Order: sequence, then structure tokens, then C-alpha cells
Amino acid sequence: MIDEKRVLDEFFELVKIRCSTHDEREIGDLLTKRLSDLGGMVHEDNAGEKLGGNCGNLVADFPASDAAHENIQTIMLTAHMDCVEPCEGVKPVLDNGIIRSDGTTILGGDDKAGVVAILETLRQLNEKNIPHGPLQVVFTTSEENGVHGSQNLDTSLLHSDCGFTLDTHGHPGSMTFTAPGKNQLHIHIEGKAAHAGIAPENGINAIIAAGKLLADAPQGRIDEETTCNVGRIVGGSATNVVADTCDIYYESRSRDKAKLDKITQDIVEHFEKGAASVNCKITAEVSPDYGPYVLEKDSPAIQLAKKAAEKLDFPVSLEESGGGSDANHFNTYGVPTVVLAVGMENAHTKEEYIKEKDLYDAARWALQIVIEGAEANK
Repeated sequence: MIDEKRVLDEFFELVKIRCSTHDEREIGDLLTKRLSDLGGMVHEDNAGEKLGGNCGNLVADFPASDAAHENIQTIMLTAHMDCVEPCEGVKPVLDNGIIRSDGTTILGGDDKAGVVAILETLRQLNEKNIPHGPLQVVFTTSEENGVHGSQNLDTSLLHSDCGFTLDTHGHPGSMTFTAPGKNQLHIHIEGKAAHAGIAPENGINAIIAAGKLLADAPQGRIDEETTCNVGRIVGGSATNVVADTCDIYYESRSRDKAKLDKITQDIVEHFEKGAASVNCKITAEVSPDYGPYVLEKDSPAIQLAKKAAEKLDFPVSLEESGGGSDANHFNTYGVPTVVLAVGMENAHTKEEYIKEKDLYDAARWALQIVIEGAEANK
């Protein structure tokens, strides 16, 4: 039912637009116009201002197709606008059914595949006068640096009954029903500076202290749904100075909120209690990124996506995720939201690709979800 050439052309157009995190203005203006042209009432919130970016989240409301469908459930379709680096000068190449970049940049299927699927859905609804209920479309900013765009969304704009975030790998028909919450941790270690060549014994090296404490700190997989990771260490000022500071940047994740709280506290206590053993002052700061969520497999959102996939003869798969997405926040905001696969593979690398068929099937699935949503509420 979809226009494959239009989907491909628009995908090629959008991935060529640089859309770095906090610099989504160009893509934001383009999408605002397209949503408006398709009949949406578009609102831009102030998330960009809060985050030091130049574009806010876009929330577009579309009325039901007719009076008979005005009072049925409101469906939300979401994708994010930003990409990881390098995303400037993308040159997409289609070869034997596979779309890649030329190898010098990412492709940007994460998440332009989701964006074009949503836009094609809206066009098909208009062009074929397909009956549907009220719709919301949300295009977020700053997803790639910790889903901060949706974290700062103006939630007063949301009024959907269920949502679908088009933003994960795998073939259409696959969906994520549970994902972890994540905390960021900053461990700051203060030692004592001294001249490294004249009086090193007068100093207390914060980098060495960090190494000693990291040797038996929580790290890696804790259990089947809980992980933590030391991602970055910064310390010292020069080789001739005993390093008086060292900063350790951690993250913790779990699909279980109690486990997330526990592993986070375990990390904090490990360093705070270890301060005396290394003769340093240690402070720990915890910054929650997002909470975990679990959708029951018989939830309306999952059942609607499943029914639509089966109607299209897509194999259905329910997956657990180890990563977060905008859906973490939407679920926290009270909109039960499932993450749909759109075919992106090797995301966040220059080897990223998407199968042409998956690009089209993602649009077919999104459209069929809206159609089934209207049918279910007759």
C-alpha cells in the first residue's frame, strides 16, 4: 500500500541532512513543515533551550478522519531526529537491496528509518482517505546522548492512549516490551599534589587511588538484567605533578528498578568506604537518565502491534532490551509505549546499513497499526 519510491527518496534526502545532537534545527524545521502540510497541529517545546540545543521536541496532533472515529483511542507514533557522529556529508548508497553510507560516515537509519515510516503513514492516510482515530506524532531531540530530549519533553502536550517508538534493530515484526533504566555516576577523587621529581612522597596520587579501588569495583554483567560499566577516567594535570584529582564516570542499568537502585548504591558505597584505604577524599554524584519499563505481553499496545504484523505476514518476536530509548520516558509519563524494529543494523558505526525491504516494511507496519487501531474500536 505504501509508495516505495517516495519512501526511499525521502530516506535518502533526510540522511543527507546533518542532525547532530543539540543541532537539529535544520531537520526540525523541515519536519515541522511536512507535518503541518499533512494536516498536523505542530507544537515545539523548550527542551532545546533547557539542553543548550537549538531545537525542541516536535509534537503534532492529527484529528480523526471523521466524526465516527473521534472518540476512539489516540495512537502515538515517535522517532528521534538526531544522529551520532559522524553524520555530516552522508552519501547513501543502494546496492543489491542494501542501503549503506559510502563508509566515511554513519548512515543515519537510526532513526531516519523511523521518521520516514511515520511520514509515509500520514501520507497514505490522507491520500487514500483511510479511516483512523486521533493521532499524535512526536519527533524528539537529543536521544543519542542519553534520551535527554524526551526526558525534557513538555508532557502537558501528551494525551495518547498508547504509543509506538520506531527505533530499534531487527526486522519489522520484532518489538521490545521491556528495557532497563539507567543511572550516570560521577566519582570524584581528591588526593594531594606534589612535585613528581622533587618530592613525590609528599603527594597522594588520585589516579593510583582510582586504580586500586577500581580493581574490585562492581563492573560488567551483574545478572541477566543488570549491568554496570566504567566508561571514562580523567585525572591529573601533567607528568611532573602527582595527580591530585581523578574523575571516574560510570553507568548502571537494570530492567528491575530495585536492582538498579541497589547496584547504583553498591558502586557509591564501594568508593566512599574505600576513601580511607587510599587516604583520599571521595564524593559520588548520581544522575538518573531514565527508569525501566515492562509492558505485559497482553497489553493493548503490544497486541495492536502484533495484530498488525500478523496481518502483514511479518514474523512476530517480543524482545528484551539492554538499552534505553524514548519509550522509557513515554512509559514513565503514562503512555504505554512499545519499541518497534525498523531494520537498522550496526547502528552507531560507519558499517551501519538497512535492507531496502525493511525500510518499506517499517512503513507498512506503522500504517497497519493505525488501521488496526481504528478497526479495534469500531
